[in-house]
Amino acid sequence: MTGTFGRLPRLPRLLRRKNMTDDNAIVVDGARKAGGGRIRTRVIMTMSVFLLIYAAIAGRLAWLGFQDPEASGPPPSRVTASRPDIVDRNGEVLATDIKTASLFAEPRHIVDADEAIEKLSTVLPEIDYEQTYHKLKSGAGFVWLQRQLTPKQQAEILRLGIPGIGFRTEKRRFYPAGSTAAYVVGLTNIDNKGISGMEKYLDDQGLTDLQEVGLARDMAPVRLSIDLRVQHVVHDELLASMQRYQALAAGAVVLNAKTGEVMAMASVPDFDPNNPYNAQDKDRLNRMSAGLYEMGSTFKSFTTAMVLDSGQATINTMFDASRPLRIGRQTIHDYHGKGRPLSVEEVFVYSSNIGSAREAMLIGVDGHREFLHRLGVLGRMKTELPEVATPTEPKTWKQINSVTIAFGHGVSTTPLQTAVGCAALMNGGFLIEPTFLPRTAAQAMEVAKRVVSENTSSAMRYLYALTAERGSGRNARVPGYRVGGKTGTAEKVINGRYSKGHNFNTFVAAFPIDDPEYVVFTIVDDPKPEKPGMGATAASNAGVMAGNIIRRSAAMLGVEPDFSHENTATLVSYQ
Repeated sequence: MTGTFGRLPRLPRLLRRKNMTDDNAIVVDGARKAGGGRIRTRVIMTMSVFLLIYAAIAGRLAWLGFQDPEASGPPPSRVTASRPDIVDRNGEVLATDIKTASLFAEPRHIVDADEAIEKLSTVLPEIDYEQTYHKLKSGAGFVWLQRQLTPKQQAEILRLGIPGIGFRTEKRRFYPAGSTAAYVVGLTNIDNKGISGMEKYLDDQGLTDLQEVGLARDMAPVRLSIDLRVQHVVHDELLASMQRYQALAAGAVVLNAKTGEVMAMASVPDFDPNNPYNAQDKDRLNRMSAGLYEMGSTFKSFTTAMVLDSGQATINTMFDASRPLRIGRQTIHDYHGKGRPLSVEEVFVYSSNIGSAREAMLIGVDGHREFLHRLGVLGRMKTELPEVATPTEPKTWKQINSVTIAFGHGVSTTPLQTAVGCAALMNGGFLIEPTFLPRTAAQAMEVAKRVVSENTSSAMRYLYALTAERGSGRNARVPGYRVGGKTGTAEKVINGRYSKGHNFNTFVAAFPIDDPEYVVFTIVDDPKPEKPGMGATAASNAGVMAGNIIRRSAAMLGVEPDFSHENTATLVSYQ
């Protein structure tokens, strides 16, 4: 009992140990539970953060997907779309596409704009520093720096090793003949779009639409009526004449009288289409189709043809030119008057202002105006070339207007349509609108319009031949080629008044005059005497120019020389 009761004191200790164990378990379990909750919270928080980040990225991507993509490269290829070659009537290339490099930059990748510009200026000294700096600092994805570089410039820029710049291969227009046919062939802009001449005509005919849909590749060459050999002769003579006569400008056209084809046409000053830096200068004008001038005595061709075609006069009809003609406050004089009545033939050969005025008075104001419109010299000319001026005439014709217009003062028209009107007087009486595209004689007759009779045309051929033999057209004669023609010397209007000593000179020539195939029309603006003591009228310059052009180009045009009847004027089948 004593032993049994001796163990009793140990029970509390065991109970205490058990209680302590249970308490520890509770504490550990509580700690474990508390720690596990914090971990789960951290995991959840971490996952939430990542989910938020991914959601933000996804949202940003979705937002960007609905935005317009920012430019990060060169413009689409249609900017420099293909163009067909332009060739002359013999297949010689006048305009073609060539590949060229254009320099661009991606400003976002430019490390140092100042350094980049300094390096580029060693190859491109003309580069605009301030403008280029703003481009490179713009933050844009793409900017042009320089278009249409030479291969040498491209190679030198590549060697500079500037990060953030590159090259794009583009197409540009190249004109092998340079300035020779600049006004006829025309120009394209930096994006290879036609802006003048036949280049613009091509775009106006639907070339731009074909380019838009990708059908402008590998197009057949566009053949013009121009003969590059004759074009070179004309251009060369104009440059030489402008210098020889110290003139402000000069121009000429060679026209096929039977088809209306323009075989050559030029005007100087001109420009080089490969480097057209001065093409917009005020003196750069296609004077043959876009210039308006009073034509002087070449208009007497129309006055004479009008009176003959009316049936009210014959070549032998006399008109009183014995004294000046006074109408109102105006007095009409002859420069080299004969002081006697003149026949129609003499009025033309001696270029009588008084006689021409009386011819117009015989026809009357309404008939005179109708005839000039019939010949197309007072209406807007229809042809492919876009640069065509609209002639000017009095709003209300009075007798004084008709009288002065009879000898080429009081209306302004273009040299090209004056040449076309003269061609109608030479080719049997048919007005054929000019064309810069090939055309056969049969095709020409489909669009031709009779404006004078065959008899009138025959009489005018006779008078042209007679004027070249005995009158002011002698300087245009060419051995072997029967040339006829008529001069025109018109005083220029300066500050609203006719100015003596400042002339606009013209000459119209036709050859072979028996059955003219070609008409040559030349102009010289404000020429000076070639040598002291020489004159500055059309016979001394415009006539000489026409003769030189015929002499150098007749064989190229296929006209065979004939020495059997040198400039013997004959009136064929005229009654």
